[in-house]
Amino acid sequence: MIIAVGVLLVFALIVLAKTVRIIPQARAGVVERLGRYHRTMSPGLNIVIPFIDNVRPLIDLREQVVSFPPSGVITEDNVTVNIDTVLYFTITDAKAASYEVANPLQAIEQLTTTTLRNVIGGLTLEDTLTSRDQINSQLRTVLDEATGRWGIRINRVELKAVDPPATIQEAMEKQMRAERDRRAAILNAEGLKQSQILTAEGEKQSAVLRAQGAKESQILRAEGEAKAIDTVFRAIHEGDPDPKLLAYQYLQMLPQIATGDANKLWIIPSEFTQALGNIGEGLGLTGADKAGGRAAGGTSGEIPPAS
Repeated sequence: MIIAVGVLLVFALIVLAKTVRIIPQARAGVVERLGRYHRTMSPGLNIVIPFIDNVRPLIDLREQVVSFPPSGVITEDNVTVNIDTVLYFTITDAKAASYEVANPLQAIEQLTTTTLRNVIGGLTLEDTLTSRDQINSQLRTVLDEATGRWGIRINRVELKAVDPPATIQEAMEKQMRAERDRRAAILNAEGLKQSQILTAEGEKQSAVLRAQGAKESQILRAEGEAKAIDTVFRAIHEGDPDPKLLAYQYLQMLPQIATGDANKLWIIPSEFTQALGNIGEGLGLTGADKAGGRAAGGTSGEIPPAS
């Protein structure tokens, strides 16, 4: 009896364990009754009939990420590139994911490869490298339409890497290096051009300012000389000097006229005799002295240079 009671107790515990099923959050369980689909268990406490209902492995309803190995595709300009893809998807229908497709990940991988070849086949290598967003959008649209009946929603498709052949990469690097050198040469030429233009503008403005300064300086100098001449002229006429003073001033200028090695010959004006006579009268010279002075005078003469 004890053994029978123990066996019944163990059997009851097994039946209870198979009857009560707790489903975690973001999981789903597909229940098959006598081999056919019966229902989908939601998160929480669920009751099933033991030995009649069969619960398949739980399905994860969270967003999942899968990375596919590189696949070789040919572009429109006949260049083979290796492309790595990353896929983000979510299972929205546990029943369809369990019965509509045998291996969802393998099916998505093959579908991604064929779709990628169709999309890249219509693009050149340059467009493939620069149009990732467009390629991702096209892949997502095609994959989402195909996997909808499998109960799978494609959230995003990303191209993780696009690797052209080594020879193509080397040619692209040379092209980019030549393009950078060309841009650098253009920038240097533009800088030199601007520098020369600014230098020429500066020299032009400097020459204009120097010319304006010289012009204003000459104008001011001429005005000053004119004012000085006018002042002297007014002072002479207002002072009314006598002939003796003028003759004395004339004699003071003679050494300056004779100064210099080039002044070998100079002309004595006829008024010089009269000036000497006036000076002699002022100094009280005799008639003989005046005669000697007149004899010394003349219309021209040569004197040695002043020491």
